[in-house]
Amino acid sequence: MLKIILHSEKPVEPFNEPARDLRIQNKPLWLHQRDVLAAYTTQELELPENARLPQTNQPCLVYRDHLFFDQDYIDAFLQEAQKRNRPARAAFSINDPAFREHCLPLSCSYTPAGKLYLADLWYYPQGPESGAEPLVIDMQAREIGYYHVPTYMASEQGDLVYQVPLRSLIAIDSWVHVFIADMVFGLFGRGARFEARLDADPFFKLGILARALYEGKQVLECSGVVKVGKNCVIDPTAVIHGPTTIGDNVTINAGAVIENCIIGDNVNVSQGCHVMLSVVGDGTFLPFRASLFMTTLMDNSMVAQNTCLQMCVVGRNAFIGAGNTFTDFNLLSDTIKARDGRGALSPSNQMVLGGCVGHNCRIGSGLIIYPARMIESDVVLVASNERRIIDRDVRYEDSDHHHQKAARLHQRLYPRQGDSAPESW
Repeated sequence: MLKIILHSEKPVEPFNEPARDLRIQNKPLWLHQRDVLAAYTTQELELPENARLPQTNQPCLVYRDHLFFDQDYIDAFLQEAQKRNRPARAAFSINDPAFREHCLPLSCSYTPAGKLYLADLWYYPQGPESGAEPLVIDMQAREIGYYHVPTYMASEQGDLVYQVPLRSLIAIDSWVHVFIADMVFGLFGRGARFEARLDADPFFKLGILARALYEGKQVLECSGVVKVGKNCVIDPTAVIHGPTTIGDNVTINAGAVIENCIIGDNVNVSQGCHVMLSVVGDGTFLPFRASLFMTTLMDNSMVAQNTCLQMCVVGRNAFIGAGNTFTDFNLLSDTIKARDGRGALSPSNQMVLGGCVGHNCRIGSGLIIYPARMIESDVVLVASNERRIIDRDVRYEDSDHHHQKAARLHQRLYPRQGDSAPESW
């Protein structure tokens, strides 16, 4: 099958780069897409954003490269499309709770078609042609709670819940969609599929129990649910619960707690760190007592001691100093607003949501960041009498390093579209 990739050049704020280059599930999105489709495609063609599709008679899968999809969704989509043997386009019903609650807010990529929304994913059995029919694939969402909270935080619905799909597709238009893809559709989805398989396959359940008994561990700590790479050093007092994946050359020190995470290669988790429901990128360093909850750290970043990030997304090569507080709940409003795919403030449909830090940022110690605020790539922030609370988005022009004598030492690597090229040394 021929795979045709349509480039989406629109950058995602505050990273200032297209979605395909952002890390999702600790992989660049383009690499994740390639791995998911490897079993179906043998040829590949990349086209600019507005290019015409080529004329060919062979089966084609066409998609825009800002889409995150998992193996279960692609399997279901292609099986049904090939069974129909007609041109098909991925579609979603507004009645699908996972799509309605998590994909549609802040998006600008779906095409309305009556009661359906069309995504930029097509299948052509005999080459590209017009008239592709909408193909609705049920995302098989299930309601899973993530916060048990007082009633004043969730007066209408009780506990805060996510609609977690067993099959996932989402367009990455906003940094919040990176959070949804990594946490709700990624880690929560992996856990939901694990539980579903335990319920449906008694031999799988017996295999997990037998392995736990043989290793003398609890079920969630055995090697059946905790995958550890090569050359890892893990202190025996560390607590690691699955489903968790740990890469190669990882060091996990005494007293660390890791629960349902993806840990990349060459990561150092120091004493007393708590990492729960988080994706930690390659080369990341977590000094002692750093804490992550439902947070994405892209590669080569660092979160210093006594800093806690909840429901945040942090870009690559970023430094978050000691003692910072990323708040995640508005005390008075019902929902948190965030920047949508067009840059406007819109309801995120999230009761609890942290902030976002771009690439190549340096965040000093002792700052308080309000929910859903963005710190643009290449920004340096230093706590001072004038600015200790971040209550609005911070752009590159607001960076504190512009006022420092050593400003030349911080190179701008991720300019906005239309800005000048990165400075040279």
